[in-house]
Amino acid sequence: MDRNPSPPSSEAEEEGDAVGNTVSRTVVPLCAVSPPPPVFSQVISPERTEPTVSPEGIHTELDEEMENDICKVWDMSMDEDVALFLQEFNAPDIFMGVFAKSKCPRLTEICVGILGNMACFQDICMSISKDENLGQVLLQRLCDSDSPTLLETSRLLLTCLSQPEVASVWVERIRENPSVYDCVCFIMSSSTNVELLVKVGEVVDKLFDLDEELMLNWIKNGTCRSVGPSVDDSPEELPDFKIVPCILEAAKQVRSDNPEGLDVYMHILQLLTTVDEGIQAIVQAPDGGKETWSLLYDLVCHELCQPDDPPIIVQEQKTVLASILSVLSAMFASQTEQEYTKMRKSNVKLPFSCYFILDMPLIGSLIRILQYMDSCGKRCVDNSKESEQQETGRADLNEEDFHLKILKDICCELLSNMLQELTKENTLEGLHQGHLNEQTCSCAFQNLLPLYFASVESFLEVLREADQTLADNLEKRFPSLKVHA
Repeated sequence: MDRNPSPPSSEAEEEGDAVGNTVSRTVVPLCAVSPPPPVFSQVISPERTEPTVSPEGIHTELDEEMENDICKVWDMSMDEDVALFLQEFNAPDIFMGVFAKSKCPRLTEICVGILGNMACFQDICMSISKDENLGQVLLQRLCDSDSPTLLETSRLLLTCLSQPEVASVWVERIRENPSVYDCVCFIMSSSTNVELLVKVGEVVDKLFDLDEELMLNWIKNGTCRSVGPSVDDSPEELPDFKIVPCILEAAKQVRSDNPEGLDVYMHILQLLTTVDEGIQAIVQAPDGGKETWSLLYDLVCHELCQPDDPPIIVQEQKTVLASILSVLSAMFASQTEQEYTKMRKSNVKLPFSCYFILDMPLIGSLIRILQYMDSCGKRCVDNSKESEQQETGRADLNEEDFHLKILKDICCELLSNMLQELTKENTLEGLHQGHLNEQTCSCAFQNLLPLYFASVESFLEVLREADQTLADNLEKRFPSLKVHA
């Protein structure tokens, strides 16, 4: 039998009006009936929800009729009147009994799914959230081995964390339960279920966004034991800052199948770089940050905003690009600082040894992003001249411009820092590969000036050694540079 959608399918949502119309004549009257009608009470009663028992004594599956009945309740619980009826019928307490006794994964999944639907309504969400016992039991579901149950649990947690009235309750509860960290890391590092990884990523993203203290605790929690099984039944040794490799592993799983999921995990990395501990967790990993840089580099240079994409693609990818470039910029700045610290301590001018610092394809990709943004900006100006926009249209455009401006600021900062470190050899390589020419350099200068004048001037000085003619042409196009030459 096919599983009930998680959450219920769009068809169920489209039929919401029809369900709402039937509530008044079918389900709502049940609230006034005492005792409740046998058919409905049997569906969600503890006796009715006990799964069949195999000869070995292990509860494995529901019979088809019972599953159909409970799935109908799951679908209908999307309606607020039905959800309120379930609450009055003490469904959350009944489900707690199910979680404690049942060994049927399908039954557990459905019960958590119904609670997830019920939590979409504020009053019910507050009631569920304030129940400390239920809250603890639900967090324990994150240690479940059944992916559909994990998915419904994550959906429920995200729903609660998204409601300001109860978000702090769940943050505090999660902070006081170290096992949540272990379970989340284990899921991110070992699951191949893309839908589950995306939802767990959304939970982590929301948690880090809501509470910096919790994020710091998780960053520092790299030596905690894993909940994953080990071959010799001994605790698995884990590297420091376990959260980073787990995030990277999840990002690799979702990158091809779910662009929204990739956006989520890149934003998690970006949130880590908002604190010094997070940056150090990335660049001081056992591989020195190589895995993180390699993944982000590959995304920018080979997947996102490519030469054969239309310039408008930058609008679609602006948030994920901003997150990626923000992390790269933080790593670059951190590594640069470490290299100069080494030079000062040794009193010897060391080569810029970090493997990712002066990569010309990345510089070419940064300039291409700026070129695409310039093209999109011109289109927006042309469109605004052709027709007057309504107020809502203006608001949308302003919001779009705001996100593009963030991307541009991050892109320019990283590009300016990289240009400032270029040597003659790097520049010759960029010219040979086609990443640097009059068109790309002009785009870079146009966006970097006047804010990053020092970086442009430093690069131009190196460019004179590599290609005097190109340097002269750029000086003519940007007179302010010639004045200061």
